[in-house]
Amino acid sequence: MKKFMMAAACAAGMTAAPVFADGHANTVALQLQWVTQSQFAGYYVAQEKGFFEEEGLEVTILPGGPDIAPPQVLAGGGADAMLNWMPSALAAREKGLPVVNIAQPFKTSGLMLTCWKDTGITSVQDFKGKTIGVWFFGNEYPFLSWMSQEGISTDGGDEGVTVLKQGFNVDPLLQREADCISTMTYNEYGQVLDAGVNPDELITFKYEDQGVATLEDGIYVLEDNLKDEVFVDKMVRFVRASMKGWEYAAANPEEAGAIIVENDETGAQSEEAQVRMMKEIAKLTAGSTGALVEADFQRTVDTLLAGGSDPVISKQPEGAWTSMITDKALK
Repeated sequence: MKKFMMAAACAAGMTAAPVFADGHANTVALQLQWVTQSQFAGYYVAQEKGFFEEEGLEVTILPGGPDIAPPQVLAGGGADAMLNWMPSALAAREKGLPVVNIAQPFKTSGLMLTCWKDTGITSVQDFKGKTIGVWFFGNEYPFLSWMSQEGISTDGGDEGVTVLKQGFNVDPLLQREADCISTMTYNEYGQVLDAGVNPDELITFKYEDQGVATLEDGIYVLEDNLKDEVFVDKMVRFVRASMKGWEYAAANPEEAGAIIVENDETGAQSEEAQVRMMKEIAKLTAGSTGALVEADFQRTVDTLLAGGSDPVISKQPEGAWTSMITDKALK
């Protein structure tokens, strides 16, 4: 998502002082990367069920939105930790903002392209000559890398794809402005179905299945804070309680959905949609203990480095993640 990238770049220009949100040993401010929804259920559940309290923590969950760039909030000292997709975080790190992944609750990616079947698309090579909706602000990089690996130009024409900069809705597909759009398995795909489209009218291409998936929704902190024993102890307790929250949410999607709706101050979320989202999210957190698997990290890096002439990162990152927190949290 380029907007997040630009904000991350701005944030990178700031001096990231090694102070946490308020310097307190038992308070945590977590910046979400989007609005309150089941994508973040583990944290809301941990708060609601008392898992944070059991660890002696007072946690403030800060909802995100289209005008909030988590790296910028973190750099400015507005949060102790942020949730971010790894492409955005690695780009911010390369631009000078020293963010470090301390935990990875999401094991697999929920990103996919959803296409009208009547366009004749049956394989990736059929994208040629078609218009495809892509989220920018950093989310475009896996797509551009994928097309680069497939040898498909993103400059339009009969032998390339025309990239439509997609907003955070599914209108381009419904209005036939695009042959395919970007969707998350847990969110926008359901919105397409809610609009009255039959699944039989669609064909989907999951990034995970195409070998170009990148890690999503990791927990990141500023590197300098990890030199502080008090901060490290706080994060160990925070990650342990959060993973307990994720485990509970996955096992109790109805209750998790209800908790999300209770915490949604905008009143925009329906319980039915949030329960459905939670059931899909549970597929993405399945198999994760919260510890980042090095092979998953490397796959993300390799995908980003394969982005042709304009890769999201230009070199193998150093020090971009640590197992120090999860090693202690999972004991």
